[in-house]
Amino acid sequence: MQAWRNAFQKQLSHDVAASGVTLARFLYASPLAALYLLGLYWWRPVALPEPNVAFAWYILGAALMQILATALMVRLFQLRNYAIGVGLAKSEAILAAALGVAFFAVSLDWLGWLGVLLGALAVFLLSGLRASQGWSWQTLGLGLGSGLAFALTSLWVREASLALGLPFPHGAAWVLLLVILLQSVLMVGWLLVKDAATLKALWHRPRLTLLISFCSCLGSIGWFTAMSLESVALVKTLGQVEVLFSLMISAWLFREKLANADKLGLLLIVVAAVCVVWS
Repeated sequence: MQAWRNAFQKQLSHDVAASGVTLARFLYASPLAALYLLGLYWWRPVALPEPNVAFAWYILGAALMQILATALMVRLFQLRNYAIGVGLAKSEAILAAALGVAFFAVSLDWLGWLGVLLGALAVFLLSGLRASQGWSWQTLGLGLGSGLAFALTSLWVREASLALGLPFPHGAAWVLLLVILLQSVLMVGWLLVKDAATLKALWHRPRLTLLISFCSCLGSIGWFTAMSLESVALVKTLGQVEVLFSLMISAWLFREKLANADKLGLLLIVVAAVCVVWS
């Protein structure tokens, strides 16, 4: 779902500013997230959440960082091809591991660290960055900035789910709904004041905007739920299989010229995923 969302965002970025493409990720996702949460309560009723100050700060931080991360990645799509943009943004896994250990009392065993490092190497090989013409300092800065912002988003989402104290998977569903609602309000408010033309541009592209929101919501349900169960570094490493789908979409949908599939990179992603599961 995330690979398709990124592909649709790249398509939209040809005609809409980065701020509008970022909003498309959240605009129609709120109703879907609300339906998912209602479905969970119908399936298994639990207590309503009792928010606290820490929870509120985590939600605000996650919402702002995800907006920033998406905007940087969209800008990267406009500079480089789709696969390179996704590959650079996937630096979030190793950044999340480092930040988690340093600031969030996360511990990984040697298999977990091996999976994270192998996953990072695999993304490097598959993204095309090994070719000297595939990157610039601007491209690298945007990619690492996006990865860092995504890493902080994920860490704060996990902390918010834990702070809420609800059973699995209801806590993650509440976090998802509140983050998306806050992001939608912030982005719509900003564009109404600063760039109403971008809102009009989205209005004239309803199908693509809806596709982006739909794929984003389904992908986020998976991410948020998994991160309420396991450390962010391991979840994000396992999620690097997205790069494989991104490469296929890049070649099929955008007809972008990519290097021949690097078998070593594909193998490393599989090995990284196995390390994470065993860890």
